[in-house]
Amino acid sequence: MKFGKKLKHQIQESLPGWRDKFLSYNDLKKLVRLISSSPVVLNGNSGKVEAEFVYLLNNEIDKFNAFFMEQEENFIIRNEPSNTIYEDEVGQLRKDIVDFHGEMVLLVNYSNINYTGLAKILKKYDKRTGSLLRLPFIQKILEQPFLTTDLISKLVKECESTINAVFPVEEEEERKREVKEAITVAGEGIFRNTVAALLTMQEIRKGSSTYSQYSLPPINLPVDSDLIQLVQLNPPTAIF
Repeated sequence: MKFGKKLKHQIQESLPGWRDKFLSYNDLKKLVRLISSSPVVLNGNSGKVEAEFVYLLNNEIDKFNAFFMEQEENFIIRNEPSNTIYEDEVGQLRKDIVDFHGEMVLLVNYSNINYTGLAKILKKYDKRTGSLLRLPFIQKILEQPFLTTDLISKLVKECESTINAVFPVEEEEERKREVKEAITVAGEGIFRNTVAALLTMQEIRKGSSTYSQYSLPPINLPVDSDLIQLVQLNPPTAIF
């Protein structure tokens, strides 16, 4: 599947409020095509057109940073534990924790897929115009807040510790069964979105086994190993 279609599908599977926060990949690709076929570029006077392209890319990066930091701040606030949990609230608490965990996984995926899109569109730009914009721009992108996922990874780990506390050991097999059924059914809700995100991250990262200056930065996401294993063994065909 080409990246543009993969991104479109990922946007469709994301949370409704997030869908306009992803990379405007098709718009940038159309601009690259226009630039590469423009007589202005062919005559070697590409400065003005390149400035427009860079301006649009910078706007996209600003959009990613603003959204990522807003979500990160929201997660920090929501991570504050409650001192009192009543017995009749345990079921809802479980759902809330799993949803919270899922949203954080989705944010890491958001970071990954948008970086991948930027790297791909820059590669297209350099190839079609003969410019050397990709490397300096990637170096700049790698320093942006939306690619700094250490705090989110820490929150995910804390959330998984809470899940282990809420799901006692004797309930582990039942939990695995429920997760497997949820994946097979691919029902609505954040869990469905999280499964799609995990599969997307797996697909993006298996595309290349070698590291370069354009590679995705290392990811330290301690996502539930049982969930990952079940996703791999039982891909939700209803999602794709």
